[in-house]
Amino acid sequence: MSSLSTMRKRYVSDPVFKRFKTLLPPLSDTEKEAMEAGSVWWDGELFGGDPQWQTLLGYPKPTLTQEEQRFIDTTLQTLLAMLNDYQIVQQQKDLPEDVWQFLRREKFFALIISKQYGGLDFSAHANSTIVAQIATRSLSAAVCVMVPNSLGPGELLTHYGTQQQKEYWLPRLAHGEDIPCFALTGPEAGSDAGGIPDEGIVCYGEYDGEQVLGLNLTWNKRYITLAPVATVLGLAFKMKDPQGLLGDKVDLGITCALIPADHAGVDIGERHDPLNMAFMNGPTRGHHVFIPLDWIIGGQDYAGKGWRMLVECLSAGRGISLPALGTAVGHLAAKTTGAYAVVRKQFGMPIGHFEGVAQALGRIGGFTYMLEAARTLTTTALDMGQTPGIVTAIAKYHMTEMSRTVLNDAMDVHAGRAIQLGPMNYLGHHYFGMPVAITVEGANIITRNLMIFGQGATRCHPYVLDEMAAAANPDLDQGLNDFDSLLMQHIGFATRNITKSLLNAVSGSCFNRVPVSGETRHYYRHLNRMSKALAVCADISMLSLGGELKRRELLSARLGDVLSYLYLASATLKRFEDQGRQQQDLPLVDYALQHCLHQCGVAFDDVFTNFPRKRVGRTLRLLTFPLGIHYSAPKDALSINIAALLMTPSVHRDRLTHLCYVGDKDDDPIAIMERAFLALHEIKPLERKLMQATRNGEIPCKALLNKKLQLALDAGVVTEEDVKKIENAEQLRQRAIQVDHFCANHFNN
Repeated sequence: MSSLSTMRKRYVSDPVFKRFKTLLPPLSDTEKEAMEAGSVWWDGELFGGDPQWQTLLGYPKPTLTQEEQRFIDTTLQTLLAMLNDYQIVQQQKDLPEDVWQFLRREKFFALIISKQYGGLDFSAHANSTIVAQIATRSLSAAVCVMVPNSLGPGELLTHYGTQQQKEYWLPRLAHGEDIPCFALTGPEAGSDAGGIPDEGIVCYGEYDGEQVLGLNLTWNKRYITLAPVATVLGLAFKMKDPQGLLGDKVDLGITCALIPADHAGVDIGERHDPLNMAFMNGPTRGHHVFIPLDWIIGGQDYAGKGWRMLVECLSAGRGISLPALGTAVGHLAAKTTGAYAVVRKQFGMPIGHFEGVAQALGRIGGFTYMLEAARTLTTTALDMGQTPGIVTAIAKYHMTEMSRTVLNDAMDVHAGRAIQLGPMNYLGHHYFGMPVAITVEGANIITRNLMIFGQGATRCHPYVLDEMAAAANPDLDQGLNDFDSLLMQHIGFATRNITKSLLNAVSGSCFNRVPVSGETRHYYRHLNRMSKALAVCADISMLSLGGELKRRELLSARLGDVLSYLYLASATLKRFEDQGRQQQDLPLVDYALQHCLHQCGVAFDDVFTNFPRKRVGRTLRLLTFPLGIHYSAPKDALSINIAALLMTPSVHRDRLTHLCYVGDKDDDPIAIMERAFLALHEIKPLERKLMQATRNGEIPCKALLNKKLQLALDAGVVTEEDVKKIENAEQLRQRAIQVDHFCANHFNN
């Protein structure tokens, strides 16, 4: 056996080992830290080609504690009733002072801070739910709440702060005495946050009348949310020690510090204007600002460790805040567009009865179900203590993009009702705000092209990361031994996936194991097939392209799309099971799964067609889909069924749109639309009576409504009480379809 092992190493492992070392893409220190940070979760199962569905279905169901539910039912509802988004965005360009005070007093800025320090210590699911509900009311208010509970001083202090830092800052943040912001992005460093030019030079300086060891900081940051009102500034910079005051290393790396906004030399308070939204956002600068060394978050021990800290915290924030905004748009659009499709009439009938409108409603409903499913599955990971960077990148990119599609559909259906800004418009400000969500925490193009598969291929693969570590081992003999063992496992892994992929192709995936019976079982089989095909394509792509794969962004993006849609489909199936397999939800589930499988097929086809090595592309197609890719987009009948669901009051519609806030004030625009929608549904039997009377010639077809009602009353078709109901519904309908108008002087102010 030993001689066989020796021969294998000499003639197989050693040549591959040498070749592998030359194929390895060069990784910067920041890329390496990003690769190693966080955890692999369900994404690893999907990437490996053999997802264990019972594992997915066994993850905890997303739930709220009694305390969290009570906060949402009382405190949050009070806040939502206080918010007037037209006033916030168009009139004040800021939250009203009483809202700011309420947010401070009720600890909306302390959702993630431990109770030990005065915070609420809510789960990721509760945090996401609160932000999402606020976002259906006002994106500007939601951003103000989400930022302190996302990437920022609170989270960094919680995980990495010294005990002294925690005891001083966390109670102040929890009670709203301090408002935090975090300055990472600059003119030359956006998605490439690791390339920040801002520097902190280790030196001695004066603080509180004494000479202390500290940092001479110079920075220029922009796009910093809450900076104009912040009282404490978190700052990321590159730390350098040219005089060797801390040791032999000159370039210590990215470091994070916490600086009071009123500290000498800190320039803060100006505002940007992010697409006319009202949340506070602006630049901050500092030139040769001296701070003590113990202002580094985590103290001197965390000098140079800021990038890993940021990657891990950004992963959690990316999985909560922006997906919550995207989901909120889905709930808002589904609730209001379904109602408007009933309330607005053209050619004598509700516009939702036109198939083109029904198609848009189908997409809105199907995507909203998928958005909520992805939101809850992602927060489940975070509440399990995971920090899954690939999963949260998928959630951020695809959920903001899906919400942009949903919002465009809602705007199309509402047409003129959606483009006239004013108190009656509940979509316009969200339309302005979605590009902001798509831009922050990593531009979406970069997230898709470089992160999801670029990091996922290495991070989620069961062997590649360990093989890279073996190749980088300075002890060549030990590295070769480790690599030999990994290579044999890798070869077996790849062989099994290729064999099973071919079997799936000829058998229609019918031999794949599934965890459930019933209407959704075939989806598990086809997702298994897609997972195995992804594993095959990933292995062969990395083998044939090596370091070149890093530069083939479009190829990387398309393979990342497959992984992403597998995740979204998994989330959809998980939600369906968690909610007790509600049969009325099946059209939504079918729409989401058919969409995901279709998009996987499109991505695979694009990979094969555009693969840089044409023969390799043809080989991949032959190994995975030799008989063709036959996954069509959702059927028209599904869209029509979903449109009917959104256009009918029911517990199922309410469950789909439960995050959307409907106020009880007379002038609340969503409440106005909902009241008209419910009233029209109530009189549907009466409308059918009128239609039948029209067909019978008892009342004219084209008469005005009041004339029709009088004739119907005289003919005994309806009663006086019926007439009052119809007239009331029509009054509500007329109010709901109105748009705002202003006097000429309004635009001169």
